[in-house]
Amino acid sequence: MRLAHVDEGEGLPVVLLHGEPTWSFLYRKVMISLLESGFRCIVPDLPGFGRSDKPLDAGWYSYDNHTEAITALLDDLDLHDVTMVVHDWGGPIGLRVAAMKRRDRVSRIVAMDTGIFTGHQRMSESWLRFRDFVAGHPDLPINRLIRGGCKKAPPREVLAAYEAPFPTEASKAGARAFPSLIPLTPDAPGAETGRAMVKALAGDRRPALVIWADSDTVLPLEPVGRLVQRLFSTAPELTLIHEAGHYLQEDQGEEVGRVISKWLTQADAGRPQTVAVNLKLLHEATDHV
Repeated sequence: MRLAHVDEGEGLPVVLLHGEPTWSFLYRKVMISLLESGFRCIVPDLPGFGRSDKPLDAGWYSYDNHTEAITALLDDLDLHDVTMVVHDWGGPIGLRVAAMKRRDRVSRIVAMDTGIFTGHQRMSESWLRFRDFVAGHPDLPINRLIRGGCKKAPPREVLAAYEAPFPTEASKAGARAFPSLIPLTPDAPGAETGRAMVKALAGDRRPALVIWADSDTVLPLEPVGRLVQRLFSTAPELTLIHEAGHYLQEDQGEEVGRVISKWLTQADAGRPQTVAVNLKLLHEATDHV
């Protein structure tokens, strides 16, 4: 299994994880400010996406295998003092690595339009339609999904770039698999892990930042974004990105990059904080996220 990744710049490492059905190309605008601010950007393509290997067996794709792939990336590159930036399915994967697998390697967390899935969450009607669409289209039209998740339709050549790593129906096995991996009941695979992640994050004193798009219909700001904010007790007030859809990195990538860079360069972004954690509130949040 070969895991492709972009590795640019020097300084403190920032690992940026994409989700469904994108690849590292999603972060090209976000990286500009981070690199200019002196950070090292490491942007992997998850297995089945981008330039990484794409197992043809749908049964290969699991929450555990994706988590192990990113855990191995941190180990193989010997990364320390990492800022973990997560979006969409990169959230459950990256937060599991940060909270349970390699807690000692991750110092800061940035969460964007994502969630932790415990089996108790209520998914939006938009997401349910998306799931059904994916299930009904084996030769998944990647560019149509990207266009639908953006506030403004990207140029034709940009949509072609998102589609480029998926030239055949067989190459889209990973993209077809992700929606079905979200646990929708408390006893579904992955749900127990999600609940364990909530417990692991309770009382976490690492600096965190939550960024959300104002026009995300898949994981809407109200209530999902506000509830995700409650999971991170050290995070400042949620940062809203205007004129952006679910793929906020595509709609407003430069602004997202500036927000993350500014936060990382603040003096208090590198220091742990002591906070009081309301466990009841955390559990209520995961009933929706």
